[in-house]
Amino acid sequence: MALKMAERDNEHVDEHSSLLPKPYARKRSRLQSIAAEIDGESIVSSHISKEEQALGETPIGERLPYNDYTTIDWLHDLVKDSFRYRAIRSRNGLRHRAYVLWDKTEGWVAAALIGTLTACVAFLVDMAVAIISDLKTGYCTNNPILSKEMCCTAKAPLHSGNTTLLPLSKPGDTCSAWHYWSDSYASSFAIYVAWALLFGIISGAVTMTTKSNLPVASPGKGDKYASERKLNSTISEQQQQETLQPIAAGKSMYMAAGSGIPEIKTILSGFVVPNFLSLKVLAVKAVGSVFAVSTGMCLGKEGPFVHISTCVAYLVGIRFRKYRENSRKLREILAAGCSSGLSVAFGAPIGGVLFAYEEISTYFPRKVLWRAFICSLFAAMTLRALNPTGTGKLVLFETNYGTSYKPHHYIIFVVLGVAGGIFGGLFCKANFAWSRTFRKFDIIKDHPVFEVFLVVAVTALTQYPNPLAREPGDVIIKNLLIDCNSADDTAYVCLHEGQETVDTKYLGWLIYGTLIKLFLTIITFGIKVPSGIIIPALDAGAFFGRLVGQLPFLFTTISPGIFAMVGAGAFLAGVSRMTISLAVIMFELTGELEFIVPNMIGIMIAKWVADWLEPEGVYDLAQSVLGHPFLDLDASLKLVARRQHLVSELIPPEHTMRQITCEVSESGHIQYGVLAKKLEQLKGRGLIDAGLVLVQNRGMLVGYLAEGELEYGLNVLGNDAGQSTDVYLLGSHGSLSDDLIDVSSSAEDGGENGAHVPAEPGKTTEELDFSLFVDRTPLSIMSSAPMEYAVEMFGKLGLRYLIVTAPGSSKVVGVIIKKRMVSWLDSLKHTDEGEW
Repeated sequence: MALKMAERDNEHVDEHSSLLPKPYARKRSRLQSIAAEIDGESIVSSHISKEEQALGETPIGERLPYNDYTTIDWLHDLVKDSFRYRAIRSRNGLRHRAYVLWDKTEGWVAAALIGTLTACVAFLVDMAVAIISDLKTGYCTNNPILSKEMCCTAKAPLHSGNTTLLPLSKPGDTCSAWHYWSDSYASSFAIYVAWALLFGIISGAVTMTTKSNLPVASPGKGDKYASERKLNSTISEQQQQETLQPIAAGKSMYMAAGSGIPEIKTILSGFVVPNFLSLKVLAVKAVGSVFAVSTGMCLGKEGPFVHISTCVAYLVGIRFRKYRENSRKLREILAAGCSSGLSVAFGAPIGGVLFAYEEISTYFPRKVLWRAFICSLFAAMTLRALNPTGTGKLVLFETNYGTSYKPHHYIIFVVLGVAGGIFGGLFCKANFAWSRTFRKFDIIKDHPVFEVFLVVAVTALTQYPNPLAREPGDVIIKNLLIDCNSADDTAYVCLHEGQETVDTKYLGWLIYGTLIKLFLTIITFGIKVPSGIIIPALDAGAFFGRLVGQLPFLFTTISPGIFAMVGAGAFLAGVSRMTISLAVIMFELTGELEFIVPNMIGIMIAKWVADWLEPEGVYDLAQSVLGHPFLDLDASLKLVARRQHLVSELIPPEHTMRQITCEVSESGHIQYGVLAKKLEQLKGRGLIDAGLVLVQNRGMLVGYLAEGELEYGLNVLGNDAGQSTDVYLLGSHGSLSDDLIDVSSSAEDGGENGAHVPAEPGKTTEELDFSLFVDRTPLSIMSSAPMEYAVEMFGKLGLRYLIVTAPGSSKVVGVIIKKRMVSWLDSLKHTDEGEW
């Protein structure tokens, strides 16, 4: 029995595993009953988001802007997975070999499941959007649940062949089976606006159900509180406890609002956002996207699809033990899963993989790339089989211009790139300013649905008069990319092009569409409904590109749809700063490999111009507005390189170091009461992810004990211990060989995880062993080292903390946690912006 328990324990390696010999690591059974649930649920249970706020009076030692986020330890999880890997491969027998084979394949199985399920959700959303959106204009008399396109054409989902329906009475517009609500322009306008407002209210109300309004994670006040407490030593103990009670609430966060991409970037960089990837958020995101897109607002469902696919990846991933119990491994499957979002959004499987690599992930090794490829592949295969467009093809906006471009057209492509960069730079600045001004009004902050109502009203009133902007965003792009040489002459765009005289009204609608898309996208992005920026940016670029194509010397030589295509890519590049992935997406969207070079020119020029106007893209600015921490390694190194900085700048004050440093005796033990007092001091500081630096011989580094592990050990393992109980931190009582011999006997007697539990309940514990919680090999850096070293270590190694030592010795002089580094870099960025 004891042998079976030891073997089972050896298979289960969790976050609290220590870097100890394999037999000694078996003494951990007490932790295993709880640890299996910790990692799998940590992403959805331990964070609140606040608005970006100024640092305290003293940047070092005060509460940090990102204090309510917890972080994962990438290196610890790496070693933990190595323990698991060796454990499952150290046994012989057919059953164990089968388990090893399953361990090798479960990543591929998970990726395939994620892609398939994501495509199923996308199919439902696409069909619902097409049906509900068209209700603003009328309904199908043959079948009220059909969209106008399905009602008037031979296209049908879940069917690869043709379906016989009523013939078109007005090709490209409508058919006899489609019934408009009214023949009067005014009545149709009013009904259109009314439906849009209703859909907007529904979308906003549904999104409100995912609101999280959590208290401040810890009541502490840092060094400022410590100094005040010292000056007011006459304060009673009761008053001091009252002072430490939570006194504020974190910023309200609506988990299903926005695109979700800024939050996903934060999660994949190693931070934890709770409740963000839950099943409830997935359902609300899908339903909210349907009604938000159906309003006709300048937003798209493509961004939310990335969030939906990541939710699916999380829900699938936690069903596999390997991912549920390791935060690093879980983020690998999340990174692979988010690629399927773009794959189903645009029918662009390769573009989805590249988007996950270029825009989302900070950690993307080759095995993640391969699994992202499989995930995106299965998503595309499933979506094509479900056939939501009724064409039986993945290509959404298939074009066949039949012409090519000449060398002198490169100048036009460059102009489109410059225009896209200007559009992107202006949008990023204006949207950031709008978020920091208009959305600060109390009525907007307290009533987000009211803002949605206002935006929907403005959008409907300004877009409906323009026949080119009246349709949903993806339909607008499809209409503007059309080639009139091969299309039906009754298409609206084609009816107004190719005439002997310039149709000034048509040109006016193109100009109006470009400008109104810029304005409406600025005020729409960031409202509290599921929304993305990709489709609106493509719309604006297509409007401008089609307008440029009306120039007389261009119109007679090349199709204006080509310039609409290049303009769409350039405008999106200016907003998002996507490059390689966007070029591939534009190819997969249109099926036009011939025009990949013009797209590359427009995209690259747009990125350069937009970076000159505003260095940060829309997703980076959204992270700043929402207050999400993110360590961008390249941008951080550029900040640090502007002037010389040393690691010593991040050393906490002496008072702080006295509180977070713990002197351990030569025997490796310390009294329970001392640790309890240290834990109280850590909580009093109000910092999450802090810990105790363990030292010996007057400051020599010997280990690090995180606050979470310390609290668990004291409150759970040692809940009945006395103040004088010995707690062993640097090895259990007795020699290591004794511990190894006593493994089986302690399991039989009921001893768990090194905590010597008495045989009779009610007796106090005589000694505790917390050595398994201690990191005996913490990474350190000298205080005189350049700051670039510390930034590189946090960025590339994914550290949670970094110990600072004095030059020429191992004496501890400070400790840097990841959130302190991110906070310091933010303050440095704001300082440099103020100087400029």
